[in-house]
Amino acid sequence: MIWSRPSFLSRWPTDRWLAPGLGVAAAGAGLILLLVLVFLLREAAPLLGSHAAIGFLLDAGWYPLEGQFGMLPMVVASLAAALGALLLAAPLGIVSAIFLNFSAPPGVAHLYRMIVALLAGIPSVVFGLWGLTVLVPLIARWQPPGASLLAAILILALMILPTVALTSASALAAVPKSLLHGAAALGLTQQGTILRVALPAARGGIINGVLLAGARALGETMAVLMVAGNVVQYPGGLLDPVRVLTANIALEMAYASGAHRAGLFASGLLLTLAVMLLAWLAIRASHGGRHD
Repeated sequence: MIWSRPSFLSRWPTDRWLAPGLGVAAAGAGLILLLVLVFLLREAAPLLGSHAAIGFLLDAGWYPLEGQFGMLPMVVASLAAALGALLLAAPLGIVSAIFLNFSAPPGVAHLYRMIVALLAGIPSVVFGLWGLTVLVPLIARWQPPGASLLAAILILALMILPTVALTSASALAAVPKSLLHGAAALGLTQQGTILRVALPAARGGIINGVLLAGARALGETMAVLMVAGNVVQYPGGLLDPVRVLTANIALEMAYASGAHRAGLFASGLLLTLAVMLLAWLAIRASHGGRHD
C-alpha cells in the first residue's frame, strides 16, 4: 500500500473559514477608507457646496477670516517639497539597493540594511528637531532665514530614503537568478547585468517604492512644519519660506470654525485623494513590473 502525505493544497476543515475571514478583513479595511472619505466630504461640504469653493483656485491667498481660501500656494509648495525630496532620495535609494544586492559583502550588507531600517523607524519629530537646530541654522548662514523650501526638501529626502532603498532592494532581490546567470553566460559584465537585466526586471517594484515614498512625503506634517518657515506664498526659489497643506491643517485646526474649518477639511480631502492616486499608481506599477 502506498501512503501519501497530505499536500499543502488540501483543504482542511479550518481552511473553509480562512477565505471568508480574509474577505471580511479586506472588506473592513476598504470600509474604513470609505468612512474616512465620507467624513472628509461631510465636514468639507459647507464650503464645497458654496461659491467659496471656486476660491480654492482663484483667491490670491489663504485668508480664511476674510473669506479667502486660496490653496494653490500651499498645493504648489507641497508638490515642490515632495518632488524635490524624490529627486534626491530616489537615485540614492536605488544606488543603495544595488550596493546591498550586488556589491556589499554579506556582513556589510546585513549591517547596512539594519542601519537603513533604523533610519526608517526614527519619528518624524526627531527629524524636524534636527533640521530646526542644525540644518536651518546652516542654511541661514548662507541666506536667512534658513527655514525654507530647501530645508523641507532635505528633511523629507532623508525621511523617505529608507523607503526607496528597502523596497528597491527587495525588488532587486526578487529578480530570478536565472536571468542574472543567463546574462553572465552571455558575457555581460556586472555593470551590464545590473543596468540591462536586473534594473529593468525590478522596474515595477522600484517604481512602486518611489511612489509610496512620494505619498509619505506629501503626507508628512511635523518635520516640514518645523523647518519650512510656514509662510503662505508661492515658492519663488529654494530658499523661500513656504507652508504645505499638512502643516496648515496642524497649525489652524485648533481654533478654526465655520467655513475656515470646512476649508481645512477640504485641503485634507485633497491630500487624501492625492495619496490614493499615488497608491493606485504604485499598484499598477507593481502589477506591470512582474517577471516570469
